[in-house]
Amino acid sequence: MNDFWQKIKKNKIITCLAPMADVSDAPFRQIIAKYSRHGKTGGGPDVFWTEFVSADGLCSEIGKKKLIHILKFSKKEKPIVAQIFGSNPANIEKACKLIAKMGFDGIDINMGCPDRKVEKQGAGSALMKNPELAREVIRAAKVGAGKLPVSVKTRLGYNKFEYESWLPEILKENISALTVHLRTRKEMSKVSAHWEIAKDVAKVVRNCDKKVVLIANGDIQNIEEGKKKAKDAGFDGIMIGRGIFGNPWFFDTKRKTPVSIQEKLKALLEHVKLFNKTLNKEKHFDVMKKHFKAYVNGFDGAKELRIKLMQTQNVSDVEKIIHSYILHL
Repeated sequence: MNDFWQKIKKNKIITCLAPMADVSDAPFRQIIAKYSRHGKTGGGPDVFWTEFVSADGLCSEIGKKKLIHILKFSKKEKPIVAQIFGSNPANIEKACKLIAKMGFDGIDINMGCPDRKVEKQGAGSALMKNPELAREVIRAAKVGAGKLPVSVKTRLGYNKFEYESWLPEILKENISALTVHLRTRKEMSKVSAHWEIAKDVAKVVRNCDKKVVLIANGDIQNIEEGKKKAKDAGFDGIMIGRGIFGNPWFFDTKRKTPVSIQEKLKALLEHVKLFNKTLNKEKHFDVMKKHFKAYVNGFDGAKELRIKLMQTQNVSDVEKIIHSYILHL
């Protein structure tokens, strides 16, 4: 097996970009790679994740045409892990075979998504209710993945803390990495992540598997604090989700000066142009508007500028508004 996880975890806390639906697409990842990474001199993230993609969908010709754009990536984003969801082992295997041919570094199985549509398929968080099927899904993924390492992203439990029984079940399948979102499915993201029990979670995991790369996810507001929390709890890495919104410099630990308004707006415009160039046929322009809210805040006139940007319909509109605003700063 070509397990990149063991190579990158040596003497460091790994940093990862979370898989987020309609957020962590190729343009988003490339912007982060540009502003946070510094080649051999540092920066991150160490590992990128794609948005999750339906294994069932990838197994039909119509579905594959609609979904294949989710698996677009560039060399700038490597190492990169493709995340899938599903509960049909046969389709999981087929989807993993397809992904393995595309040049990814690993495959991750989503066993934590609380979306009702995903759960109705027996996938995502629903797999926490069915450990036998979850293990079968992992075995199928490993067959399809071939030499690629297979990992899992999950939660502390469904309605309550069940990590003491749930995590050992999936660890029986000898996965390469495990990401634990430190909340239950019931809690969604409505409560603070349970860092107070992170050390116990790590202990449960290590009692089952000392080599698995263990990653913590939830309420990490800055890299240094997150790394310290992870190290103190016995985790190998951290995964950043909502904390990265509007801040592609998040992983740049070398930067000491605050990001200026001009820098933020120029990065936003670059992001919009890259989205338009890469995904204009596959995704509606309105997908970008959640990023407008994230980039444009915390400065005088931000609210008024945001209102104007939310009314735009294309990249040209955005460019005119941003250029006009920067000229008058």
